[in-house]
Amino acid sequence: MARRTSQMLALGTPAPQFALRDTVTGRTVALADFAASPALLVAFLCNHCPFVKHILDEFVAFAREFGPRGVAVVAISANDVAGYPADSPAEMARIAALKGFTFPYLYDESQQVAKAYRAVCTPDFFLFDRDRRLAYRGQFDGSRPGNNIPVTGADLRAACDALLRGRPIPLEQAPSVGCSIKWKAGNEPDWA
Repeated sequence: MARRTSQMLALGTPAPQFALRDTVTGRTVALADFAASPALLVAFLCNHCPFVKHILDEFVAFAREFGPRGVAVVAISANDVAGYPADSPAEMARIAALKGFTFPYLYDESQQVAKAYRAVCTPDFFLFDRDRRLAYRGQFDGSRPGNNIPVTGADLRAACDALLRGRPIPLEQAPSVGCSIKWKAGNEPDWA
């Protein structure tokens, strides 16, 4: 398990464009599809990572709670499926159905979207405001596999609450920790 921390992209950064296939519906989902939402959370996940598995049930609950409040959620997997077949689109669709995802689970085969977001690990979270400027990037909460801290999503929940209420989100934000994104050979960014 290659433990990495997120890059902490600069706050205020505009949301990079994406148009990727949803592994559940087969349709293409793009950044513009969320234009009416007051907030957008882009979460880089995968199926096999123990850090993602550790938070996944609570993350699904978070999306069910915050979706109706105005936070659009989209999950993206960019892992190299040749080396990690558990992260294949078919397995993504299976996990989404099994866990009851209420959000699209997109496959970034080229890994260009992950690069545009400077995603480093799974999970890696990027919360954008109404103008699609980055308002929060960092951890779901302080829980990690084996550290006996309950999974609550406290950090991300607090950021979403503040954003939806028009209150400032603290500038001091803890990076996410997880497995490194599995880059295709020769496709690794120089900062990963």
